[in-house]
Amino acid sequence: MLKLEDTYLHKGKRKALVAELRKKGIQNERVLEAINTLPRHFFFDTALISHAYEDKAFPIGEGQTISQPYTVAFQSQLLEIVPGDKVLEIGTGSGYQASILHLLGADVYSIEYQKKLFDHTTRFLQRLGIQLHLFYGDGTSGIPSFAPYDKIIVTAGAPVVPEPLVQQLRVGGILVIPVGDRKRQAMVKITKKSVKEISKEEFEGFAFVPLLGKEGWKL
Repeated sequence: MLKLEDTYLHKGKRKALVAELRKKGIQNERVLEAINTLPRHFFFDTALISHAYEDKAFPIGEGQTISQPYTVAFQSQLLEIVPGDKVLEIGTGSGYQASILHLLGADVYSIEYQKKLFDHTTRFLQRLGIQLHLFYGDGTSGIPSFAPYDKIIVTAGAPVVPEPLVQQLRVGGILVIPVGDRKRQAMVKITKKSVKEISKEEFEGFAFVPLLGKEGWKL
């Protein structure tokens, strides 16, 4: 286990962050407890660590960011995680969102497009003792060898919903993905009603880095 300092000050800041998220409309108490439990500052470079409990996204290298806590909570809430769910995450990033899903009881399969970020996050999560299934590659094609998934979450903005992800979602499963242009997206919650039928809900007002890959944006 990696020994990182989690002081009373850090814990107090997490409680304040959870209170802020609750005021902003996050109602799932299990999601809020996971955010209260996981030290977000562990996932920050030293230079930015004082900002770890602000409700903002911050850069983590390779053109990627650690998502705003509200966004992490909102996506996690939409997924309706049940302990034991097999969850595919597209975009491992810092590993923070995947770790929140892990704390919610999910069996997490996460794939990262940026090799340097994948290598760094893999080493970090191993040292932290968080057990996830981590992969390097084009997440827009999913990971078909482990499909179907109960839930799928995409942590970058897509131009369209990648069809391979819908195909790899089990019937009754939920896919949460931001869809729009390169700057602004709507959060889309897809529920797979049958092999050929899905339902959609959309929530406006989100901003993610672009989803890169065959079924996403091109470099």
